[in-house]
Amino acid sequence: MAGPVGGAGANPGEVSRSDFPAGFIFGVATSAHQVEGAIHEDGKGDSIWDIFSKIEGNIKDGSNANIAVDQYHRYKEDVELIAKLGFEAYRFSISWSRIFPDGLGHCANEKGIGYYNNLIDYLLKKGIQPYVTLYHWDLPYNLHESEGGWLSEKVVEYFAIYAEVCFTRFGDRVKHWITINEPLQTAINGYSIGIFAPGRRDDPYKEPYVSAHYQILAHAAAVDVYRRKFKALQGGEIGLVVDCEWAEAFSDKEHDKVAANRRLDFQLGWFLDPIFYGDYPAVMRERLRDHLPEFTQRDRDLLRNAVDFIGLNHYTSRLIGHASETTEGPCYEAQEMERIVNWQDGEPIGERAASDWLYIVPWGLRKLLNYIAQKYKHTPIYITENGMDDEEIEAASPNEFLNDQKRVEYFKGYIGSVAQAIRDGVDVRGYFAWSLVDNFEWAQGYTKRFGLVYIDYKNGLTRHPKSSALWFSNFLKNNGDEDDDEVANSP
Repeated sequence: MAGPVGGAGANPGEVSRSDFPAGFIFGVATSAHQVEGAIHEDGKGDSIWDIFSKIEGNIKDGSNANIAVDQYHRYKEDVELIAKLGFEAYRFSISWSRIFPDGLGHCANEKGIGYYNNLIDYLLKKGIQPYVTLYHWDLPYNLHESEGGWLSEKVVEYFAIYAEVCFTRFGDRVKHWITINEPLQTAINGYSIGIFAPGRRDDPYKEPYVSAHYQILAHAAAVDVYRRKFKALQGGEIGLVVDCEWAEAFSDKEHDKVAANRRLDFQLGWFLDPIFYGDYPAVMRERLRDHLPEFTQRDRDLLRNAVDFIGLNHYTSRLIGHASETTEGPCYEAQEMERIVNWQDGEPIGERAASDWLYIVPWGLRKLLNYIAQKYKHTPIYITENGMDDEEIEAASPNEFLNDQKRVEYFKGYIGSVAQAIRDGVDVRGYFAWSLVDNFEWAQGYTKRFGLVYIDYKNGLTRHPKSSALWFSNFLKNNGDEDDDEVANSP
């Protein structure tokens, strides 16, 4: 069996801006810890990633985000690049420990608030809409140490306090809010495998589910605050960002089809079913039993339809086969599945990018969008991250990275799949490329480059748009018909 042919599995052809409805938003995305730097400047407190990065062996190249790409000081330069490229929106995150250095909500840091006010104002001045994420993995370290972080029920209250301050101080201009980014990754990589901050692997049969549970409740608490106190006056929308690989059954055998559906329940259903259906998926309850926390009636009331939109981070797809044993760790044991790269005839599911988990499979995004629409009541969807990486090569010249034709083809394919899903009837409202700039890629440090814009780490962090940035500019301004000399001549 080879890859899908025709129908919902077909790869899209050429795509243009006119394939998308009026009002559809194209943007770029980053997160605070990955780009800001200035980790101790203007009163910012430590985050769990600031501490995690200090421990030898946690970051592949031994690096940290103390400076990152210095967006804290160079935000105007980056905003001007976004505007010049023609993007309409910028998705960025707020550093919780820049607003509340101790995480406990005792005293808001006015200098941190001032930075985000300046960023938001400059975006709007340049005609770019801010899409703001409240939590992108950088929990205040003091909240982790003193209160237990995502393992404590208290974090729900602290997150709601933090969210309310952000709504109060920024909500007159910010109309698109995201509560939490990829709670799945925090739960598994942070509290089971331990490869992300806070690096816990103490109780992998319990802590991932507890940390996920309180992330879900924190999301609901923030949505409740927004809807009760701010939505009527400010008129914004608020959602949650989940991440998911499309799970394609490895064969037509029933056990592989069931395993693929089970895989989707353990990725998406874990976080969306409580919001749309009041509890975790039945297969998770059946397999995890006492390891999975219970929702109270009050929890269910707060969670009921607690999203205005679903944010989807999607990079790749996998073939899924039934497997009674796994070597991937406790969180995968209950799933009884294996992720497979090659079809039965040996053909790979797609070309590989730099990361060993990232294969280029555009048709998977269309299938995933249709699945989400059908299962979750045709709720509006934003693609909040999509992109691919190149390997950092120490001896390579910048020019070798600037001609990133594989990334251009990646974006053509995936954006084409979004257009196909819209024609299928899926309510997709926007698309955000990951990432605006090369940056600190978490445990991979600076060994991977996801950016549309090349960062020259050796020469003053200068910015250089890659071919993919120029392709986007042409796509957005000219439907890809001609070169954009203005952008091509950017520094």
